Amino acid sequence: MDPYLGYEIAVLVVVVYAALVLWLYRSGRIGPDKTFTLFGPALMIKTQRGRSALERWGRFRRFWTVAADVGIALSIVAMGTILLLLVFGAIVSFRLTPAEAPSAQEALALPGINPIIPLGYGIVALVVGIVVHELWHGIVARSQKIGVKSLGILWCVVPVGAFVEQDDADMTAAPRRQRDRVAAAGVLANFVLTIVFFAALSGLIAGAVVPNANGVGIAAVESNTPAANLSLAPGDIITAVNGTATPTLATFEAALANTTPGERVSLAYYSVGLGRIVTTNVTLATSPTVQDRGFLGVAVDSLTPAEIKQTLVWPLGSSSGPLIGSIDWIVLPLASLEPVSGSTMSYFHLGGAFAGTNPTTFWVGANVLYWLAWMNLLLGISNALPLVPLDGGLLFRDYAATLAARFKRGWSEAKVDAFAGRAVAFSSLIVLLLLLWQFVVPRLL
Repeated sequence: MDPYLGYEIAVLVVVVYAALVLWLYRSGRIGPDKTFTLFGPALMIKTQRGRSALERWGRFRRFWTVAADVGIALSIVAMGTILLLLVFGAIVSFRLTPAEAPSAQEALALPGINPIIPLGYGIVALVVGIVVHELWHGIVARSQKIGVKSLGILWCVVPVGAFVEQDDADMTAAPRRQRDRVAAAGVLANFVLTIVFFAALSGLIAGAVVPNANGVGIAAVESNTPAANLSLAPGDIITAVNGTATPTLATFEAALANTTPGERVSLAYYSVGLGRIVTTNVTLATSPTVQDRGFLGVAVDSLTPAEIKQTLVWPLGSSSGPLIGSIDWIVLPLASLEPVSGSTMSYFHLGGAFAGTNPTTFWVGANVLYWLAWMNLLLGISNALPLVPLDGGLLFRDYAATLAARFKRGWSEAKVDAFAGRAVAFSSLIVLLLLLWQFVVPRLL
């Protein structure tokens, strides 16, 4: 197998794409008033079709105006939240070693490039999020009497979504509040989709997924250890150690901490292979890290099967509190607990209306819903950043202009606009520095 096959395919795709763009350019098919337009390296394929649909949906002006005003408020909250997280990340970066610092791949929230975002689920979620994001921009624009010039696909080697091109003259001439409604519509769309897909996933998991046992799930088994000798396997669930129930990771760790090397203890676990609880005895080995502690030889997941279900159904109800529960929901991919597959899938069986359903098929559907919610949350928060050319950049510029007009009543409109332009340029610079900080600083210390 050619170790460079992936790179060779990528280079071939880029060369073919460049050749296509060059041919379109030389044949006169690319231009501002043409079907094809270049937007940086991306190819915009524009059409007039669909504008009538935007007109129909946008005629409910009162509804979209109220919804977009809610979007403005949500954008302000999201903007403040993501800025606080960036500042927190910058502070934490002082304590990170170069090995612990995030990589360049992790900086890009792109499926297949970012190691925690799976290619298939990620592309589906990204496309849906971007398409609906842009459609809501167009609908709210028409509800605010701002023109839409075209709709289309934004294509750059890999199809990633769509765009709605508003009339620049109308946007510039519109009052700030109307412009802000259009800008906030995309952020609102992503947050609405997050709630919709989260609710769908929550209902699905609550009504169908049942943990096989109340204990800690085994993620891996080390070879030549007591666990391997017992034929423990990933997907099994340990329910008790030496008579002590282990419903949480903390109780499991505490139970092992009370053992010594060479001690023979009882072990109760749910065996995936046998489909039942097994109780047996095992002689513990010496721990490679803690010499006076018994060693079983298993790696267990940070969340138990019951906690995984709770997190997917209602993270705010977590026994660790709503904040930790919400964080657990977001970081499931970092803990290798999402997408649910393999040994993680084996922690559960299906009940209710889904009893007898193929588990793989079920979990593919559930994983799609999770990633649709996860990616839309990411798109909504990231687009609220006060960074040009994101929606948050336009909103921040208008916020700055509104504040200047209110507190500097003697300023002309031109001076207010100039101040707003400098303010958003400064905020964009700060955001870029904060984004780069956590990747660069740990490698310099």
